[in-house]
Amino acid sequence: MTLKERYRRVLEWFEAAMPVAETELHYSNPFQLLVAVILSAQCTDKRVNMVTPALFEAFPTPEALAAASTDDIYVYIKSVSYPNNKARSLSGMARRLVEEYGGEVPSDIDSLMSLPGVGRKTANVILAVVYGRSAMAVDTHVFRVSERIGLTTGSKTPLATEKALMRHIPAEVIPKAHHWLILHGRYVCKARRPDCLNCGLTAVCRHYLKATSKQ
Repeated sequence: MTLKERYRRVLEWFEAAMPVAETELHYSNPFQLLVAVILSAQCTDKRVNMVTPALFEAFPTPEALAAASTDDIYVYIKSVSYPNNKARSLSGMARRLVEEYGGEVPSDIDSLMSLPGVGRKTANVILAVVYGRSAMAVDTHVFRVSERIGLTTGSKTPLATEKALMRHIPAEVIPKAHHWLILHGRYVCKARRPDCLNCGLTAVCRHYLKATSKQ
């Protein structure tokens, strides 16, 4: 099977099996999504969704969050992973957002990555989800699933995976493909034990075909 054929069949299967694919983070505006994505680093979306309602009620705007101390913010996010670091990131992000961008979430990757707590993955999530850009955010799920299925081969870094996926997936499909790979990795192609028996991609999955050929 050629790489082109594998991509075609994988994308066709996802489109049929998961026509609607969206972030599972709860948010009402770009600022809230930015906060939620920062909190989601090395933390589950479920946990983030548990803490953000009270956080957003206390600090509904970038200006309100910028005026808060890190101790104030910590109280609301103490149950997420690395709360001290994330409280500092949120505080710094909000201040930069207010001081440099008038409280508006930027729409270009360089400006987004200038915000404290915002790396390339977070910036790409905002570009894809908020602005509908052709941006592929590579988290641990996307990195793992892409390699297992065979969409990438030996990618050593998230950036290498991002570039490989961007080369082969049509630009208009990339924002949805990001969610396809995340959700597939979260619920089916899990890190420790992929659920191959309930996966519709076994006919084209490199990991599955290699494993079954040894039996």
